Amino acid sequence: MGMYAMGIPAGILIDRKTPRWGVTFGAIALACGYFPIYRAYLGGPESGFPTAVLNFCAFLTGLGSCTSFSAAIKTSTFNWPEHRGTATAFPLSGFGLSAFFFATLANVAFGDDLSKFLLLLSLGTLCLNAVALPFITLIPTAPAYSSLPTEEEPRPRSHSESDKRKPVSTGRSSDSSAGSATSTQQHQSTNDSDVSPVRNVQEEYSHAVEITGIKILPKLEFWQLFGMLGLLAGVGLMTINNIGNDAKALWRHWDAKATPAFLQNREQLHVSILSLGSFAGRLSSGTHIPPSDLDPFADIPLGVGSDFLVKRLRASRFWCLTVSAVVFTIVQLIAYSLVNPNLLFMVSGLTGLGYGALFGVFPALVADTFGVQGLSLNWGFMIFAPVVSSYGFNYAYGKIYDNHSHVINSGETDCPDGLECYQDAYRATLLASFIGILLSLWCIKHERARKATISQGTREA
Repeated sequence: MGMYAMGIPAGILIDRKTPRWGVTFGAIALACGYFPIYRAYLGGPESGFPTAVLNFCAFLTGLGSCTSFSAAIKTSTFNWPEHRGTATAFPLSGFGLSAFFFATLANVAFGDDLSKFLLLLSLGTLCLNAVALPFITLIPTAPAYSSLPTEEEPRPRSHSESDKRKPVSTGRSSDSSAGSATSTQQHQSTNDSDVSPVRNVQEEYSHAVEITGIKILPKLEFWQLFGMLGLLAGVGLMTINNIGNDAKALWRHWDAKATPAFLQNREQLHVSILSLGSFAGRLSSGTHIPPSDLDPFADIPLGVGSDFLVKRLRASRFWCLTVSAVVFTIVQLIAYSLVNPNLLFMVSGLTGLGYGALFGVFPALVADTFGVQGLSLNWGFMIFAPVVSSYGFNYAYGKIYDNHSHVINSGETDCPDGLECYQDAYRATLLASFIGILLSLWCIKHERARKATISQGTREA
C-alpha cells in the first residue's frame, strides 16, 4: 500500500522541487522501514515492537520505493525526450530485477540467515540511493537553433526601394536572377537541413500544453491508460502474489513426499524467475539500440521496444500493450491447464515478461500523452490503477483456494487437489486478458484518429 499511497505526494514533491528530494526521502524511508523490522526479527517477541509499528515500517518501505522510483523515471524521461522508451527502460528493468539481486546476494553471502538479509535490505537500499543522488539532476533542454544574420545577407528593403532599383527585364538578367535565386534556395536548403534534426526532435517530443494534476481526469486518454494499466497489472499481480501457492498445490498433488524445505525452494525459484522475466520485459519493451554509422550492419534495424516502434516503424507505442496482453492471455491458458509442476516455470517466466513489458512502456505513454513537466504527479495518479483490480483478482484467488483447502496439524491450510485448487481463478484473468487485447487495439485506433485530427488542423492553420 505504501507504493500506491505515496504516488501523488511523491509526484508533487518531485515536480515542484527536484528529483533529488525524492531520492533523499526514499533513502531515509527505506532505511527507517527495513532497519526496525531487522531489529524486531533479531529480538523476537521480546524486541518490544508492536505489530502496528512493524506494519508502519513495512508501509515506509513502500513509500521509499515509490519516491526513489518516481525520481529515476522523471530524470530519465526529462533528460532524454527523444528516447523516452529506452531511457525509462533501464531504471524500470532495474526495479524489476531488484528482488532477484538482493535475494541472490543474500543467499550467496548469508545462506538462510534471514536477519542478515533484512540488514542487507536496510543498508543496501540506503547506500544505493546515496550513491545515485549526485547523478540525479535535470538537464535543461537546449533551445532550438536559428542562424544569425551575416553581413553578406542583404538587409530588408521597402517596396519603394525595390521598385526604384528594379532592373529592366532582359534575358541575361533573368538568367542571372534565376541563378541567384537558385543559389539562395540552395543556401537556405542547406541551413534547413542542418537544423532539421534538432527541430524535428523538439517538434515531435514537445507539448504545446502540459497537462498535469486533476486536469488529466476529464481526458479520455487518461481513462484509456488508467483502464489498461489496472486491468493488465491486476492480471499479472494475481500470479505474482500467488505463484508460491501454485507451486505448493501442484507439487502436493504431483509428489506426496515433497518436503516443506523442497516446497520452499520451489517457491523461491519461481520468485527469481518472475524477477528475471520482469527485468527482460521492462528492458525489451522500452529499449531501442540505434545503429552506428561505423557498424557494418547499420542498415539492419536493431533493438526492440516502443522507441523502435516509434522511430523505425512509425508505429504506436500502444502495440507494446497489445503484446503484453497477448502474453498474459497465453499465460492464463497455460496456468488454467498445467498439471505438471516441473513446467510451472512457463507461467512464472511469461507472467514476469508480460508484467515487465506493461510497465516498461507505460511511463513513456504517459509522457507522450500529457507531457514531461508533470510526469511524476501524473504517474502518481496512474499507479492507483492496479489497486482495485489486483485486490479483486487476489481476493477471488484466495476464496477459491480456501474452498479446496483444509487445516492440517500445524494450523496451516493445505490443498492437495493440485490444479483444481486455483483453476477457476484463471478463468476471470483469461477473460480480463482478452479484454485487454481489444482495449489496446481500440487505443491504437483512437490515437491514430487523434493524430490525424491534429495534423489536419495544423495544415488548415
